[in-house]
Amino acid sequence: MSRTLAASTQSIARSCRTRPNVLARLPEIRRNASGGVHYNQPTGYLFGEKPPAPGQRRKKEDWEFLWYAGMFGGMIFGGVLLYYKPDTSIQTWALREAKERMEARGEKVEYKPS
Repeated sequence: MSRTLAASTQSIARSCRTRPNVLARLPEIRRNASGGVHYNQPTGYLFGEKPPAPGQRRKKEDWEFLWYAGMFGGMIFGGVLLYYKPDTSIQTWALREAKERMEARGEKVEYKPS
């Protein structure tokens, strides 16, 4: 037991001697798994994108069409679903139930204003 402990201690000490800057950077590595703090300096442009020269069009990136299609297509699809959703209100159910009961009793269902 003590022999394996001594061997593992020696291997740890050897690795610490061979990689001193890993130990020096250990708190930074623990904080930032990517290796350091990244900060994008502000450029003053919207989304950090330089405007194109006058008379030139902006080149769209590959993902932009998919984003527009997914976002606005999803909104249109949701609007259609909301338009055609079934009426599940309690008033509609009660009206239908009352009509069925009145027809079962043989009464007229139509309303005649007096």
